[in-house]
Amino acid sequence: MASFINSDEDDQILIQQNLFARILTLNRPRQLNALSFKMLSRLSQLFQAYEDDANVKLVILKGKGRAFCAGGDVAVVARHLFKGNWRFGAQQGKRVYTLGYLIATNTTPQVSVLNGIVMGGGAGVSTHGRFRVATENSVFALPETALGLFPDLGASYFLSRLPGFFGEYLGLTGARLDGPEMLACGLATHFVPSAKLASLEEDLVSRVASTNISSSDLADNISAIINEYSMQPAIKEKSACHKMDVIDECFSKRSVEEILSALEKELATIGLNGREWLSSSIESLKKASPISLKITLRSIREGRMQGVGECLVREYRMVCHVVRGEISKDFREGCRAILLDKDKNPKWEPSKLELITDEMVDHYFSKLDGDEELEELKLPERSNLYGTAIAKL
Repeated sequence: MASFINSDEDDQILIQQNLFARILTLNRPRQLNALSFKMLSRLSQLFQAYEDDANVKLVILKGKGRAFCAGGDVAVVARHLFKGNWRFGAQQGKRVYTLGYLIATNTTPQVSVLNGIVMGGGAGVSTHGRFRVATENSVFALPETALGLFPDLGASYFLSRLPGFFGEYLGLTGARLDGPEMLACGLATHFVPSAKLASLEEDLVSRVASTNISSSDLADNISAIINEYSMQPAIKEKSACHKMDVIDECFSKRSVEEILSALEKELATIGLNGREWLSSSIESLKKASPISLKITLRSIREGRMQGVGECLVREYRMVCHVVRGEISKDFREGCRAILLDKDKNPKWEPSKLELITDEMVDHYFSKLDGDEELEELKLPERSNLYGTAIAKL
């Protein structure tokens, strides 16, 4: 029999407790389940507790309402930033990156039900988990470069491991994907029609509870159960998944300038079929923060050669430099234009890609020093790190 554990302290996360399964529901539907400081702390506590509890064989993570999770609570970070308190953003980053690491290295199987919007940090708390179930309602995007930020929470790890240079395409343009596209590129492990989700959840809980198998076979058992409800959906004709040759040709270039130039050359030579997608990609790049584009591309490229922990430590350095605004205050300006004034007309500075030097980009990747209250991210010690993290992606 299931029981519910809720209190005033943790009502932003609804907890359904069965004998061998835990179902966690992100419960801020009006904020599209954006991760608050309280939610980050609570989720970290829960994931650590479940891994230490031999009775917990399965964790299901889902969102209430029309979103799984739209990312971190940027609006709250922005309010602190405009009051001169950039340290709140650094503290939020420390919490969210630690959570991402716990999820990526957790040995308890996690099934994330992505029945709605999955953006920003919402991608991090799901993609680092073992199973990601998309539906016809799924909408995935990493829109950070349009806000003067960069895809984080381990995005440089999972984007760099998508087919070809699809990760660079998603991270730089902020392009949206639907459920079938998420499955095709590997961001989702399964596609289940939303009408079947309740039955799938019930079946997972009951069958995992009645299964007496080793932990090494448990993930295979869970995957087999999800497979019974899964289907192979058709990908829409105009999907970017059909344009991998162009994506690999253009987004494999060494610099953002070269990527943009390659896309424009492709646009000049292509027929009517594909012009809309190319024009949209070019427009997205030209509207985004130039410094965000530069650091995003480098972040993904470095992620190809790093483990998940290394990516998170580096991304924490980057986010601290972003919120401090030493080189550019584009994050502050993006928050003003998108969240505060809502004029959607940010004035980026530097305003052009060619005005950004290698030294400026290097600064975002430099270690944190010169501030006694700001230290490098120290991740919790974990066992079986390599095998666990790699197997999930």
